[in-house]
Amino acid sequence: MKVVILGYGKMGQLIEKFAMKRGHEIFLIIDKDNRESISANDIAEADVAIDFSEPAAALDNIHLCFEANVPIVVGTTGWYDHLDEVKSICEDENQTMLYGSNFSIGVNVFFHVNKLLAKAMSPYKQYDVQVEEIHHIHKLDAPSGTAITIAEGILENTPSKIKWVNDVIGEGEEVIPKQDELLIESHRIEEVPGTHTVLYSSEVDQIEFKHTAHSRAGFALGAVVAAEWVQDKKGFYQVTEMFDFI
Repeated sequence: MKVVILGYGKMGQLIEKFAMKRGHEIFLIIDKDNRESISANDIAEADVAIDFSEPAAALDNIHLCFEANVPIVVGTTGWYDHLDEVKSICEDENQTMLYGSNFSIGVNVFFHVNKLLAKAMSPYKQYDVQVEEIHHIHKLDAPSGTAITIAEGILENTPSKIKWVNDVIGEGEEVIPKQDELLIESHRIEEVPGTHTVLYSSEVDQIEFKHTAHSRAGFALGAVVAAEWVQDKKGFYQVTEMFDFI
């Protein structure tokens, strides 16, 4: 494939490495230094684009790819308030997009088991549940997209919780959740690639379900595999649809 990389930070550089290792050509690299000079014509001959930029840039990058008729894989999070609008445009204009909060195989298995665990724990009202996430200090959004996906899986299967709330540790006043709110506790610590934990706590014990990323490599490889999966498709997809075998 001819691959456009949108965003050339640590993730973009890893994506370049894995794409080339799997035999793909890097058609163009777009970052904040050249983005203003790039038009749809510049990428129209590409087969697919992969976006790991910044929340503020992701929407413009999506629209650029739609204009160029280039399928796009979006790993950037923090823009999901516009998700319904983007989905509508994608479907109305017969474009192709796949998005996800996390592209690693391990995390997508985690998402699946998280829902099963929430369903199993739901009858036991003595347990309260919360989500904790730890990321590097350079991450621009909180909570992480992965933590939101985990929280949504819990909410779908826990009638006693109606929404999630976020507490970024060390920033502002402590957030105290109401009984029907699911707390996502966010920590930003140096160079941690990503750790997510679901905790079910009662007076007598605690259950912890945890995923720890050792590096960003799994995210980058998963994004390249997602680009391979989506390149010949039309429509709006979530990364979880790649894992329908689970």
